[in-house]
Amino acid sequence: MNTLSYRTVSISKEAAQANREWFVIDLEGQVVGRAATRIASILRGKHKPTYTPHTDCGDYVIVLNADKVRFTGKKMTDKQYLRHTGYPGGQRSRTPQQMLRTFPERIIESAVRGMLPKNILGRAMFKKMLVYSGSKHPHQAQQPKTIEL
Repeated sequence: MNTLSYRTVSISKEAAQANREWFVIDLEGQVVGRAATRIASILRGKHKPTYTPHTDCGDYVIVLNADKVRFTGKKMTDKQYLRHTGYPGGQRSRTPQQMLRTFPERIIESAVRGMLPKNILGRAMFKKMLVYSGSKHPHQAQQPKTIEL
C-alpha cells in the first residue's frame, strides 16, 4: 500500500470555538482528585472525537457544591496547601479543613489547575471552569447539561 487511506484531522482554533458546550457537575460527597480528573478532561476536550492537543477545544464546566467534597484517608488533616506572600519568610500553609471553612472553591481550582498544561493554553482552559460553593449558579441561560460522576 503506497498511499495513506486516512488522514489525521487537526482542528483549528476557530473550529474548536464553534461547538462549545456547557456542563454542570455536582460535587456533593465526591472525592476531590477523582472529580478533578474528570473536570480537567472535559476542560481539555479529551471527551470529544475532535480532540487536538495544541488547541483549546474543551467545554465550559460549572462546578457546584465545592464545599461538600471529601478527601480519602487522613488528607483532611495532613495535606498542606502552600502559598507565598512574596515577602521573605512569607510561606503560608493551610489544611483542607481550614480551606473548606474559608475558600472551598480554591480546593477544586487547585486540583484542576495542577492537571492542566502549564502554559498559555492551560490558562485559557482553566478560565472555562466556574466553581460555586452552593448548589445555585447564574448560568441558566447557557442551558448546561448535567454530568453524573
